[in-house]
Amino acid sequence: MLDPERLHRAYATARDALIRERVAEGYWVGELSSSALSTATAVSALAVVAGSTEGASQGRDALDRLILAGAGWLAGRQNADGGWGDTDKSVSNISTTMLACAALQLAGAGRKDDDALARGQRYVEREGGVPAIRRRYGKDKTFSVPILTNAALAGMVDWSEVAPLPFELACLPQGIWGVVRLPVVSYAIPALVAIGQARFVQRPPSSAVVRWLRRRAVPRALAVLQRMQPASGGFLEATPLTSFVVMSLAGSGRADHPVAQRGVEFLLRSVRPDGSWPIDTNLATWATTLAINSLASGGDDVSSLASTEWLLGCQHRDRHPMTGTSAGGWGWTDLSGAVPDADDTPGALLALAALRRSAPGGLDRRIDEAADAGLHWLLRLQNRDGGWPTFCRGWGTMPFDRSGVDLTAHALRALHAWSGRLKGRARSAIRRGFGYLRRQQRSDGSWVPLWFGNQHWKGEENPIYGTARVLLAYRDLGLIDSDPARRGLAWLAAQGDPEGGWGACPHASGSQSGGPSVEETAVAVEAMLAGGEDPPLRTALARGIAWLLGAVESGRYRESAAIGLYFARLWYYEKLYPMIFVVSALAHAKRRWPAGTPPAIPAGTPPL
Repeated sequence: MLDPERLHRAYATARDALIRERVAEGYWVGELSSSALSTATAVSALAVVAGSTEGASQGRDALDRLILAGAGWLAGRQNADGGWGDTDKSVSNISTTMLACAALQLAGAGRKDDDALARGQRYVEREGGVPAIRRRYGKDKTFSVPILTNAALAGMVDWSEVAPLPFELACLPQGIWGVVRLPVVSYAIPALVAIGQARFVQRPPSSAVVRWLRRRAVPRALAVLQRMQPASGGFLEATPLTSFVVMSLAGSGRADHPVAQRGVEFLLRSVRPDGSWPIDTNLATWATTLAINSLASGGDDVSSLASTEWLLGCQHRDRHPMTGTSAGGWGWTDLSGAVPDADDTPGALLALAALRRSAPGGLDRRIDEAADAGLHWLLRLQNRDGGWPTFCRGWGTMPFDRSGVDLTAHALRALHAWSGRLKGRARSAIRRGFGYLRRQQRSDGSWVPLWFGNQHWKGEENPIYGTARVLLAYRDLGLIDSDPARRGLAWLAAQGDPEGGWGACPHASGSQSGGPSVEETAVAVEAMLAGGEDPPLRTALARGIAWLLGAVESGRYRESAAIGLYFARLWYYEKLYPMIFVVSALAHAKRRWPAGTPPAIPAGTPPL
């Protein structure tokens, strides 16, 4: 038997470490990984601005220093195969490598970076060049066209390789954008406008009539772009999207446009001391709600640990200019570039439910009002297929605009947590949501999420994370004994590593498998804790708990894995994820064995 006190000591260690990560104001900011992709796009944007006549007002010396520092950072993070991955824990991919090469080219290379550029170009050629970029993204032009635009601005590809984007469609009423089937996802309208205009300027259409019509649309489309830009200057608080907008405006002779100038200011503020940029400024709201919900699972008085006022202040109070969604939702950060979405809103609603249980007097009414607005926002977003999309209802043509099982499961948990206030209005939504989840379950019992991946699995999918998150919805609503849940639990138990962890690709060996991760092991353990007493499930669960306890005792529980997917499958990792997920898993383990009697560890389970 495991030492009865071992589980509680490990939980206390992880819990205390997580609490120490709060900022003084009572919330969690976290830290996103530095990104070669983000750094490459930022360097390119600043280089195009610095090289333009209009960009002189931005301060050429300051720009040159950042360009050189960023190029040096990139050259020092090149993988052995000559390519770059999105993070320093990512395998090389053609997208990031082409962007890094374009950045080095625009930065002037010509120094010690020459070798890095040459090796990167050879990698791109081996991987198939421009056709490979197009194959990687298919009909979704959200990322393929920006990559090729960046390469064209660097003189690496001809502008004929860059597909024209219909920027004039941004002049149509926002309510019909989803109907006209734009070739980019809902959150990429700024790129549609800026990149579309750069392509129009650099390679105008042959028809005089088309040229005249599109030229007439330029001022109105730029006005739409300007209305969408947040106060911070960073679209979505994301370095890549902001950089693509800045370099495209500068590439079309508009480096002095207010949108470009504010975008440059955002890049100057968000650069790190080592010359790199993260994929986004931070995920403060997301990290805070995850932390609150994890600590609440362990019985903590979360109202004394987290600022309810801060979380209430993160709720969006107006119609969002980018997506057109109404007030009531939450985005991933408290900064102005956030967009309300169907993952952060359920996370905030669950956190408010936990905070309300121990909130000081006077906050109950405000929490209830915020919850009502958030619940109505969530109900309005549900798609006709019963699932929840990320940002906009009805945008179903592109992968990241479709309903997602991880979003849907999270939404169902939030609706259930506040079902007393909905008074039956959520019954139909919940029924339709579970119908969607049943239809999305694969024949092997797994579910695949939208916003998390595993670079070593086929298709870079992460069915471990997806299956675990869906099972939590079945758990919370008392459906864990249903057939879909039992099949999901059986699949999840079978994916465990013989040593107890989850995350390694079952069809690969050695370093190619990726190995278990703290995050995936923790979410799998939490989901299986809700399961029954089947011997395979109990054995997998015992091994998983032993693995997590060893990870805490060795300090490994702080090691992040690159499992996060940002827009258009951009990889990231977050400092707080492993701690948060471990706290949540061990908190539920504590509740299952309140007397301090964890399960027996099967013979032969190796220690960490």
